[in-house]
Amino acid sequence: MAKAWHLMQRPQGLPTHDDVALKDIELAPLEDGMVHVKNDWLSVDPYMRARMDDTESYFDAFQLDRPMDGGAVGTVVASKADGFAEGDKVLTFAGWRDEAVLPAAAVNKLPDLGVDHYHFLANLGLTGGTAWFGLMDVAEAKEGDVVFVSAAAGAVGSAVVQIAKAKGMTVIGSAGGADKCDFVKGLGADACVDYKAGPILKGLKAALKELGHKGIDVYFDNVGRDHLDAAFVVAKDNARFAECGMIDGYNHEDPYAYRYIMYVIGKRLQLKGFIFTDFQPRMGEFYAAMGPMIAGGQVTSKETVMNGLDSTFDAFLGLFSGANTGKMLVKL
Repeated sequence: MAKAWHLMQRPQGLPTHDDVALKDIELAPLEDGMVHVKNDWLSVDPYMRARMDDTESYFDAFQLDRPMDGGAVGTVVASKADGFAEGDKVLTFAGWRDEAVLPAAAVNKLPDLGVDHYHFLANLGLTGGTAWFGLMDVAEAKEGDVVFVSAAAGAVGSAVVQIAKAKGMTVIGSAGGADKCDFVKGLGADACVDYKAGPILKGLKAALKELGHKGIDVYFDNVGRDHLDAAFVVAKDNARFAECGMIDGYNHEDPYAYRYIMYVIGKRLQLKGFIFTDFQPRMGEFYAAMGPMIAGGQVTSKETVMNGLDSTFDAFLGLFSGANTGKMLVKL
């Protein structure tokens, strides 16, 4: 019988296993225009934490005692829909479960780009698309810019580092621990600040001095809180901030007072929030840009993989403890 993770109560702070349950589900009958998919890979992502709260957001909240959802790559096992046949590899939003019966409109056949299909949950999917559009469109980054990327060892951050280097930019990343900083520098970053070794502002200033730069032109924000505050200080006039995520605040109930936010005015900083779905109509453009970069080795990926549907919630929790290097995936 099919199974899916359910949200059973709204978390207070960091979610726990008491907030969720893995339960049997009944699949819808396979009728005309429907596709039966068995999932091969599931994605867990930080934005899912906000969906656990019953608050107004850019994404619908998870409903209590109902299956959760998210990105998934699977295989068609039966179809009554034109354009889909048994064996097709597809991308759906029916994650957090092992199989689903869906209308054809909710199923996207994956293009043959010569890469493993899980990449469509990573550098050829939400992860890479967020990195590409956030850096190149939202932040308007260009050759010669100095770019600061927080959570640079994570899924989106590691993609931003590589895209920025491929486009001729100087890159400073931040990551938690020496091993993760070595990974970030191995991706091509010119410097990496270990935020666990000391205050992020002190480390960021030291990195800029070592590289011979007076400030940053672009900040790609995945963290918020003290990282964002530090970026205010070292930003050049007219610097552009792409506000992608603030994972450091997702499980905090206490407000954070930004000491240096006044620099937004004097430095004429541009802060712009964005959501990946804003750019979904332009995915063809993204595939055309990112596909050759992956095929040519300019952008590589690292995945932290957990096995089995039972591990999905632990994989999700790992996002908040730094358990992942690169993209966190669940293999079924």
